[in-house]
Amino acid sequence: MATWSTKKLKNITTKIGSGATPRGGKESYGETGMPLIRSLNIYDLKFDYNKLALINESQATKLNNATVEKDDVLLNITGASVCRCTSVPDQLVPARVNQHVLIIRADKKELSGKFLKYLLVSSLYKRELLGLARTGATREALTKSDIENFQLKLPDLPTQTRISSVLSAYDDLIKNNEERIKILEEMAQLLYTEWFVKFKFPGHEKVKMVESGTVHGKIPKGWEVEPLRSHAKYISRGLTPTYDSLNKSKVLNQKCIRNYRINFEKSRSQNKAISDEKLLYFGDILINSTGVGTLGRVAQVYEELENHTVDTHITIVRPITEGFIDYLGLAMFHNQSNFELLGVGATGQTELSRDSIGNLTLVIPPLKQVTKFSAIVRTARLEIIELQDENEILSQTRDLLIPQLVTGRREV
Repeated sequence: MATWSTKKLKNITTKIGSGATPRGGKESYGETGMPLIRSLNIYDLKFDYNKLALINESQATKLNNATVEKDDVLLNITGASVCRCTSVPDQLVPARVNQHVLIIRADKKELSGKFLKYLLVSSLYKRELLGLARTGATREALTKSDIENFQLKLPDLPTQTRISSVLSAYDDLIKNNEERIKILEEMAQLLYTEWFVKFKFPGHEKVKMVESGTVHGKIPKGWEVEPLRSHAKYISRGLTPTYDSLNKSKVLNQKCIRNYRINFEKSRSQNKAISDEKLLYFGDILINSTGVGTLGRVAQVYEELENHTVDTHITIVRPITEGFIDYLGLAMFHNQSNFELLGVGATGQTELSRDSIGNLTLVIPPLKQVTKFSAIVRTARLEIIELQDENEILSQTRDLLIPQLVTGRREV
C-alpha cells in the first residue's frame, strides 16, 4: 500500500448528484415508461427489480440531470437503507434516480467504477459512511458534501482493474446462477399453469370436461374440487420465540419470505423448545399471515432443515402425503394473490386466519397426474436449491475477499 494515494471523491469523479420524486409521488407512476430507481431497489452489490417505478417521458425529461450511465455507482443516502451501494444494471441505462439515491460517476482516467463499488461496501469504508450518516439532526442521511469530501486510499488504475476483475468474477457467477434459478422457477410455475389451470396436461384431449358446480367452472372428469385442509395434515401458526443470539435453533419471520423463496439470512436464533409439529420439514408451505405489505406471501421448504421453525406471523401448511408436496407448493404460489385478499382486520392489523387458508378450494387431479407432474418439476426445483447454496458460498467468499483486496492487505 506504500504506493497507494489518498484522494477525495470529488477529485476523481465526474458526477456526484441525486434526483427527485415526480410531482404526485407513487400515484404518478405508470405501468410503462422510463425506470425510476429508488432506495428500495438498492442493496449492497445487488439490485432489486421488484417495485421498480416507471415514469412518463415528461417526468423523465425533468429529471435529465439524474440520468444514470453505464458503470455508475448508486448509493442510498437517506433512511434505514442508508449506505447501501451497487452498480446500475446495464439494462436500466438511461434510467433516472430519485432524491434518496446518489449517482457517483468515476473519472475513468483515475478511478474504476467497479472498484469504487467494492470500496464503498467494504467494512472499513461502510463504517465510515454510516458514522457520517448518523450525525444528521433528524434521520440517518448522507449529504452531497459528505460524499464529495469522502477520502479513499487508492492504488493505480491497472491495480484497481485487476482487483475489480477478481471480485466481478464472483458476481458474474452469482448473476448467472440467479438467471438459471429464475428460468427453473418460471418453468415449474408455467407447467403448473398449463396442466392444472388451463388443463392442457398430457392426454387432455381424451378427457371430458364437466361442470364442477364451483367457481372453478368446468374441470376434467374424474378431478375434484376440495378445500386445502383436506390435503394438509397440519395448518398452524408458529411459536412466540425467546430470542438468543447464541442459540442454534432458528426462527423464520415475515421478512424471510419473498418472491416465493426463503431468505435464511433474515432468520433469528432463539432458545425456546420447539415441539415436533412446529419444526419445519421438507415440503412445508409457509404463508405470511399478519400485517400489510407482506400478507399472503408464500414460500416452500425445499431442503432438509435442522431445528428451524417460524414465528406466530407465519402459518405452516404441511401436505398430507409426500406425493402432493410439489403440486400443493406450486398451487399455493399460484394462489398467493388470493391469500392477500383473504386478510381481514383494521389497517396495519390485517390477519389471514387458518380457516381462510384451510377453506381455500383447489382443483385436485388424480394421484397419477400429480405424480407425473412431480417427476418433472422436482429435478428442476432441487437444482434451484443447489444453485442457491452455490451462490451463498460464492457470496461469502467474495465478501471475505473484498476488504482484503480493496485495502491492499492481500495482493491480487
